[in-house]
Amino acid sequence: MTLLDYLRIKKGLTGTKLGCGEGGCGACTVMVSHYDKDTKEVQHRSINACLAPVCSVDGQHVVTVEGIGNSKKGLHPVQEKIASFHGSQCGFCTPGIVMALYTHLRKTPSPTLHGLEEAFDGNLCRCTGYRPILDAAKTFATDAAPCEKKLESSSKKEEGKAVERHSFWEDGPLSGFDGVQVSSSTNSKIEAANLVKDRVKLKEIPFPKELQSFEPKSLVIKGEKATWYRPLSLKEMVDITDVHPKAKIVVGNTEIGIEVRFKFCDYPVLINPLQVPELNQLALEQDKNSINIGAAVSLTSIREYMTDLIQSKKLKPQNTGSLVAVLDQLRWFSSTQIRNVGCVGGNLVTASPISDLCPVFLATNSVLKFAKKGENGKIVFRELPVSKFFLNYRKVDLRDGEVLVSVSLPLTRRMEYIKAFKQARRREDDIAIVTGCLRVRLETPEEAEKKAKEESTKLEPNAANHNGYKIVDVSLGFGGMWKTPVRAKKTEALLLGKAWNQTTLDAAVTMLGHDFPLDRSTPGGMAEFRKTLCASFLFKLYVHTCQKLTSEEGANGELKLPAAYRSAITAFERPVSKGQQTYQVNPVQRQAIGKPLAHRSANLQVTGEAEYIDDLAPKHQMLYSALVLSTVPHAEIKGIDASAALAMPGVKGYFDAKDVRGVNQVGHWGDEELFASKTVHCVGQIIGIVVADTHRQAVEAAQKVQVEYKKLPAVLTIEDAIKAKSWLGEQDGYLLLRGDTEKGLSSSECVIEGEMRIGGQEHFYLETHCSEAIPGENGEMTILASTQNPNTTIESVAHNLHVPAHKVVCKVKRMGGGFGGKETRSVNYSAAAAVAAEALGRPVRIMLDRNVDMATSGQRHAFVGKYKVGFTKEGKLTALDVQLYSNAGWCLDLSVPVMHRGLFHIDNVYYIPHVRAHGYVCKTNMPSHTAFRGFGGPQGLMVAEAAMDDVARHLGIPGDKLREMNLYKEGQVTHFGQVLTQCTVRRAWQECKERSEYAKRIKEAKKFNETHRWRKRGVALIPTKFGIAFTAKFMNQGGALVHIYTDGSVLVTHGGTEMGQGLHTKMVQVAAGALGVPVEYVYIAETATDKVPNTSPTAASMSSDINGMAVFRACQKIAERLKPLRDSLPKGTSWKDLIHKAYFERINLSAQGFYKVPDVGYDFKTRSGPGFSYFSYGVACSEVEVDVLTGDHQILSTHIVMDVGNSLNPAIDIGQIEGAFTQGMGLFTLEEMIWGDSNHPWLRPGMLMTQGPGAYKIPSFNDVPLEFNISLLKNVPNPKAIHSSKAIGEPPLFLAASVFYAIKEAVASARRDAEKDEVVQSGKSQAFPMDSPATAERIRMTCPDKLTKLLGVPQDIRPLGSW
Repeated sequence: MTLLDYLRIKKGLTGTKLGCGEGGCGACTVMVSHYDKDTKEVQHRSINACLAPVCSVDGQHVVTVEGIGNSKKGLHPVQEKIASFHGSQCGFCTPGIVMALYTHLRKTPSPTLHGLEEAFDGNLCRCTGYRPILDAAKTFATDAAPCEKKLESSSKKEEGKAVERHSFWEDGPLSGFDGVQVSSSTNSKIEAANLVKDRVKLKEIPFPKELQSFEPKSLVIKGEKATWYRPLSLKEMVDITDVHPKAKIVVGNTEIGIEVRFKFCDYPVLINPLQVPELNQLALEQDKNSINIGAAVSLTSIREYMTDLIQSKKLKPQNTGSLVAVLDQLRWFSSTQIRNVGCVGGNLVTASPISDLCPVFLATNSVLKFAKKGENGKIVFRELPVSKFFLNYRKVDLRDGEVLVSVSLPLTRRMEYIKAFKQARRREDDIAIVTGCLRVRLETPEEAEKKAKEESTKLEPNAANHNGYKIVDVSLGFGGMWKTPVRAKKTEALLLGKAWNQTTLDAAVTMLGHDFPLDRSTPGGMAEFRKTLCASFLFKLYVHTCQKLTSEEGANGELKLPAAYRSAITAFERPVSKGQQTYQVNPVQRQAIGKPLAHRSANLQVTGEAEYIDDLAPKHQMLYSALVLSTVPHAEIKGIDASAALAMPGVKGYFDAKDVRGVNQVGHWGDEELFASKTVHCVGQIIGIVVADTHRQAVEAAQKVQVEYKKLPAVLTIEDAIKAKSWLGEQDGYLLLRGDTEKGLSSSECVIEGEMRIGGQEHFYLETHCSEAIPGENGEMTILASTQNPNTTIESVAHNLHVPAHKVVCKVKRMGGGFGGKETRSVNYSAAAAVAAEALGRPVRIMLDRNVDMATSGQRHAFVGKYKVGFTKEGKLTALDVQLYSNAGWCLDLSVPVMHRGLFHIDNVYYIPHVRAHGYVCKTNMPSHTAFRGFGGPQGLMVAEAAMDDVARHLGIPGDKLREMNLYKEGQVTHFGQVLTQCTVRRAWQECKERSEYAKRIKEAKKFNETHRWRKRGVALIPTKFGIAFTAKFMNQGGALVHIYTDGSVLVTHGGTEMGQGLHTKMVQVAAGALGVPVEYVYIAETATDKVPNTSPTAASMSSDINGMAVFRACQKIAERLKPLRDSLPKGTSWKDLIHKAYFERINLSAQGFYKVPDVGYDFKTRSGPGFSYFSYGVACSEVEVDVLTGDHQILSTHIVMDVGNSLNPAIDIGQIEGAFTQGMGLFTLEEMIWGDSNHPWLRPGMLMTQGPGAYKIPSFNDVPLEFNISLLKNVPNPKAIHSSKAIGEPPLFLAASVFYAIKEAVASARRDAEKDEVVQSGKSQAFPMDSPATAERIRMTCPDKLTKLLGVPQDIRPLGSW
C-alpha cells in the first residue's frame, strides 16, 4: 500500500490527490520529517505519496495539507497567500503545490527568490500559467529587492474613492462602467507582503517528541502480495538476499512503484536498506582520489554534499570536474520530490538506456562495489568498473544474492576536462532524449616533448600540431543512443593519441555516426536528432576545453575560438521571473461587478477541503470499476472471456454490450457504441466494465478479461485518410467562399504555396475522468460527475438504461480541470458506470488512471493545412486557397463543428478579398478526438499565420509590417460574411507594440545574434481574433434558478459548471450586483439537472455570457417584485429586514431566468447567417532565446494586450489569459502526441506512447516567461454580453503562437549564419517549413550546420510527427 492510499482510504485525508500515480504531477505531495541524531535536527523533505510505500515512513512524521491550516481554524500563511494571489483555479493541484512550498520553507530558514522558483519543479498546474503561484511564493523570500513603484500608488488611491455612480437595480444587464486603471507587479506584491510580515503566524506543527527518541528496528511486514524487510546491517541484508536472490531493493520506489501500478509486476520480497550504514555513506576518500557514494544515499543528499565540497573549497577546482558533471545532471534530474527519495543505486541497477547519471559514471570510469553472503557466512565483496556493468536492455551484471553497496566516483586532475549534458522535451522533471558525459585528458606540448625524450621516440605526426595538445585519455558516455548506457568506443579510439584541434573534432563527429547507426525503426525515433545531439555535445566539450586552454593554459592559434563561438557553452541561466498586470476596476465600492475578487472556493482548495468526486466518502455498499479496452486499432470481436476476472477476489461482475437494457449508444450522432459489440475501431475503445470491492481489484481484473480479435486494415494518419478518402460528416467536406479565388490568385503579383502541420494535444486536466452512479428507487439514477455537460450525461444514461430523462439527475460540484475534454467524452464513463450500478443495484464509482484517461478519451485534433496565397509585391493579401484536414478519430463526436471553427478562423485578423477554405474531417482508427480549448480555432489561426510568415520571408519584409498592413478595419466583412463591429485589433496591436517596446527588442535581438553563433534570439508580434458563440445555434442558451431565503441569503443555481475558470465566482458577482447585496450573501452549491434542465455544455467561452444573463434576469424578476415593498420602507432598511418583510408579505422570492443569444447561427449549406455574437481580440509579443546546438529554448518575455470588454472580474480574466497562453505555449512548443503509425513503426499500431507525465510534457514552472505582462484594453465596453464584458476562456490561447514564431525568427538567424558557412544553400535561409509543436527536435533539425553535414543529415530534413 502506498502512503497516498493509506492517507486517502484508511485515514480519510483526501486533501492529498491522485493525479498521475507515477510521481510526475506533484498533486500527492506531502512533507515527511525525521530526526537526525547526528546533527540533532529535524530534517524535512517533500515526497510523492503516490509512490512512497507506507512502510517506508515508519518512524517519520507525515504532514498533509489538512495539517497546516483549514478554513475553520485559520489558513497557514502559505495557504492564504496562494488563495489571495489567485494561485488556485480548479484547485486539484493546489494541495500539492501548497505542500511543496510549505516544505521548502520548513527546510530553508532563509528562502531566496531563486530557491523558491525551483521549489516547484515536481509540481504541475494546467490552469493558472504559474505566475500567480510564483508571486505568492516570492513573498516569503528573504532576498527580495525593494519595489519599483510605478502606477500603483495613485491607482490604488483612486480605486479607494467612494464613487456612487449608478444602481444596478435600475440599469440594464448590458450596462458597463468607466473603470479606474490599476497596475500590479510581482515586486509590488512582494513589498506589500513585507509590510505585514510581522503579523501573527499560525504555530507550526511540532515534530513529535516520541519520534525524536525513535530507534529503528529490523522489520518484517507481511502483506497480501509482498513481504517488506528493513535490515539494520549489511550482514542482515545479504542474509535476506541469500534466501531471496530475486528480492527487489526499494529506496524511493520510483521505478518499482510504477512497474507495479502500470505494468502489473509482482515483487513478493522488498528490502528497504535505509538503515544499513554501508549503503548510506557519503565520503571523500583522499587516498583513492575519489568520492564514495553509498547506493542508498538520496540524490538530494549527494547534491548538497557535492555543492558543499565545491563551495567550501575543500577540493581544488581542477579536482571537481566529475562533481560538477554530477551536479549538472542532478539539477535537471526529475524533481525535488523524486530526488528526495531516489538513490544512485536505483539509477544504476535499473539500467535505463536514458539514465542521467549512468553516462557520468561511464565517462569517469567509476567503480561499483557489491556484497553478498559467502559460503562461510561472511560477506564477500566484488568490484566492477561501470563500463562492464550494463549487459543488455535493463540487464546488468548483478549476480544472485548480490547487493550494490556503493559507487566510487574518481576526481578529475589537471588537464582533464569533463562536461555533462542532457536534452529532453522539457528542462524540468523530464526524462532525457539524449544524455551524455564526455571526458578528455590532454597532454601539454611540454609533457609530450619530455615523454618523447624519455622514451627516445618521435611524436606522432598528427600530435606535432602547432598547438601541441594531445589526447591521452577519453571517455564519451551516452544515454538514449543504445539499449543500455553506452560509450562511443569507435570515436574514442579515433580520438586517442590525436591532436586536440578542429580536424580531429570533424573526424570524431563523423565517427559518431558509425558508433550510433540509428535509423527510422529505432525505438524512440528521432534518429537524426539523437545523433546530432551527440555531435553537439562533443562540439560543446571542444569549445569548453578550448576556452579553458586559452584562459588557464595560455593556448592560442586555432584553439582560440571566435568570440561568437563561446555562446556554444553559455550555461543555462534562469533569472527570477516577474510579471505585471494592468486592468480596470469598478470604482463603485458597493458593487461586486468588475472587482478582482478571489475564486470563491480558493480557501477550500488551498486547504484540501474542496471535494472532488473521488474525495467523497464512499456510499453504502459502494463498488469500484475499471474498463476493459481494445488493444488493436481495428478488428472484429470474435469472443470475450471474462471468467478469469470474475474468479478474482472482490470482483462483483463484468458488463458489456449484452447487459445494456436500453440502446447501446452514446453521443448525438448514433455512430458510437457505449460498449463495442462486434467491431473495435481504435486502441482504447471500451469493450466492457469490471466492478469490484476496490479500485485496484477492478483494475487488475480488467487486465484478465480475454478478447479474441480478427484484425482489419487500419487508417491511422491524415495522409492515410486522404489516400483512402476516409471522411466523416459530409463526404465533400465543408466549404467557405468569398470572391473568386481562382481569379484572385491568377491576377496576383506573387503566389506561393505551403503546408503547416499542427500536432494534437492532451487536455491533461489534473483530475482524470471520474463519475459515481447511484441507483435509487423506481428506476432513478443519480450521477455525480466530473463533466462539463450534465444534460448530455442524463440524456445518454436515460437512453442506455431505458428510462425517461426525468429519472436521471446529474450533479457537478466542481471539476479538477476540463478544457473541453469533459464536454462529451465524460459521458461514456458515466454511462458505463450507470449500466453496472443499475445491474447490481449498488453505487459504482469509476475513476480512470492517468494512462487510461489519455489513451481512451481523445485529444485536440491534429490538423494539416495546405495553402496557396496571393499577394502584391508590397505585401497586400489578395487571395487565399486553403485545405484543412483534421484527424478526427473513428467517430464524429464534435469533429464537424471543430472543423467549422477552424475554417471560420482561417483569416485570423487579416482582410483577404478572395478566400476559398475547404475542410475535410478525416476518419481514422484512433480514439475519437474531441473539444479542446479553442475548438479548432487555434489550428485554423496557425495555418493563417504560417502563410503570413511565408509571405513575409518571400518578400524579405518584417513580419510585423506585413501583418499590420493587412489588419482588418472597422466595418470590413469576414470571409464568411460577418461585418466586424467594434473591431479593436488595431488598437490592441499598437498598444502591444508600445508596451513591449517591440522596436527596441528587435534591434537588441539583431545585435545579440550578430555576436552569438550558437545562441539566437527571436521576437514575434502575433494578433488573434476569436469568434464567440456556439457554432450550433440551438446551444446558445442558458438558464438559472435563484432562491432568496428568509435570512437574506441567496442561493443561485445555473446551467454552467465550475472547472476552475471562475464561472461560479462571476455568477455570484452578477447576482450580488443585480440584487445590490454583498457577495458574501450569495452562494452557489452545485450544478444540477433537477434544478436547471436542458443546459448547454460549459464550453465555447460562452458560459458567463449565457448563464450570467440568465442569473441577472432571475434576480431582476425578484428585484422587480421587491421594488414596491422597498420603496414603501424607510430609507436605510437592511437587506435582511427587507427580505424578512417580503416573506410575510407573501412575495415570491424564487425566480427562474433564461437567456438566448440573439443573431447567431451560420448555415454551411446556404453559406449565410452570422457565425458569432461578437469577436474577442488580442495581441502578444514574445521574445525567446534558442540554443542552436540542442534546440532548447527559453522565453525571455511575453507582453499581452487583450480586449475583454468591461471585465466582470479582472483577476479571474487575467488568470484565464495566463493559463490559456501557457496551455497554448505547450501546444505550439512542448506537447507532442506520439502514436504508433507509419511515422513511428517502432510502436504498436494505434498505440499512444505519450501516456502520463513521464512521457507527455506540459509546461512547468520553469517554462514561464521571465517577464510576463498582461494588460487589459481600457474602455472597450461590449454591448453584446453581460455588463459589457467579453468571453475569455479560449481567445488568448492562440497568442502563444508568438512564442512559436519568435522561435522561428531565432532559427532563421541561425540559418543565415549557416548560409554564410556554406552549409545551407543560398536562399534556403528565407522561407522554410517548421511544423508545430516547435520541439527541441524540430528547432535543432531546422538549424543545419557543419555538424549535421558531417553526419550526413539532409539540410531540408522535416522531423516526423503524428498528424
